[in-house]
Amino acid sequence: MTAWVLVCNPARFRLEDLRADGGELDSWTVRRYRNEIHKGDQFALWISGPDGGVVALGELTGEPFWKDGEETDHQYWAESPGPRHAVPLRVTQWLESPIPRTWFTDHEVFANAGILSQPFAGNPHRLTDEQWETLADRAAQTVSVELGGRMLVDDEWHLQPGEEIRRVELHDRYGGSRQGGISPSVQSRNVLFFTDASTGEQHGYDDVWESDDHFRYTGEGQTGDQVFTKGNKAIRDHLKDGRSLRLFIGSRGTVRYAGEWILDPQEPYSWGRAKSTNGGPERKVIHFHLIRVGAAVTAPGVPVGSAYRVEDETTVPAPATPSAPDPALMGRNLTKHRQLQNQLAEQVRARGMEPLSPTPADPAFDIAWHDGDTLTVTEVKSLRPENESHQLRTGIGQLLDYVDQLSARATQVRGVLWLERTPLEERWLGICERAGVVLAWPGEDAKVWE
Repeated sequence: MTAWVLVCNPARFRLEDLRADGGELDSWTVRRYRNEIHKGDQFALWISGPDGGVVALGELTGEPFWKDGEETDHQYWAESPGPRHAVPLRVTQWLESPIPRTWFTDHEVFANAGILSQPFAGNPHRLTDEQWETLADRAAQTVSVELGGRMLVDDEWHLQPGEEIRRVELHDRYGGSRQGGISPSVQSRNVLFFTDASTGEQHGYDDVWESDDHFRYTGEGQTGDQVFTKGNKAIRDHLKDGRSLRLFIGSRGTVRYAGEWILDPQEPYSWGRAKSTNGGPERKVIHFHLIRVGAAVTAPGVPVGSAYRVEDETTVPAPATPSAPDPALMGRNLTKHRQLQNQLAEQVRARGMEPLSPTPADPAFDIAWHDGDTLTVTEVKSLRPENESHQLRTGIGQLLDYVDQLSARATQVRGVLWLERTPLEERWLGICERAGVVLAWPGEDAKVWE
């Protein structure tokens, strides 16, 4: 087996922008070993620079050929590379984060690797069989993106509002371009965007905090009228594309996470005018109107929910902290909750209605559905004797909050507390009745459908 390293200099070719725009890498320049390169050879794609490393693996799909310089991806080159030899290829695996240079320098297998001893030599660099197998094993431990199905990585979000992180580490975790104000990731379901008054004003970026929960953000594009491409398009279409908008304060070095946001469903954006970079001529700019996720969206006419997302009843995540009590019991509770939720969704379908899951514009109910002019929202609770009172108190409070938030968005809203079983204390039936909450469980569900 023959394997190679192909090096990409991000200062010369904007690979992340190509991927953010939905493009695919299909060939790369080769200057050496052209008589030894063949179809079926393996390759690793290496990004140069201090924060670089291997970002993808793939295979060569043909023999080296003469490329005349008519580039289909010319807009991603800092300057045209001109006519040259290239090799066709197919990326089979994009890595969640680069395998850094330090991993190679610390690993004795790569002691004599050309990519380390002659980093500025022309493409490609040869790998021995042992080096390739070691690298492939390391890559297999990294969650990846399979391009064939456009399957995204499991992008569970770990940062809390107010936490600070180095921008380079942020992109190592969640993908996206390390430069610019709007950074859509193809490695996770996130659009990272940055506001920085110290650098934004010189480019005509006038971001305004209208309140703690409402923020006006200027789109990207420093000269000429702004248009809905790249980052601007990613923000505009984030709900349709199933992406989360993650706001950060600052744009370089250490940045501070300011939470998840959505576009205002009533007025997602407007147009304004601003100077071009460094006081240049005025141009049209996009003003995105953003609402913090968790803030009540009470505007009439905003649809509630989207198609129901079936809960996975087989996979139980590990406890968030090593000290979490009784992981087996936690797994049982979560599995039971998911089973109850999926079973209720099936009952909704069986009655000819469509179960709904919340969107970022909605409170975090478990299931909702429309029956004529009535919107029903539910909270599902598993019960154990030792936590029953807590679960019931929590569920009732959550439902009262959901109903209040959604009251302006539906003619009538009712809340259903769907339990695992009959409460041990009958008093909860009276409490729920007085609070206007429907209390039900499997086998005693007639009130849900009244």
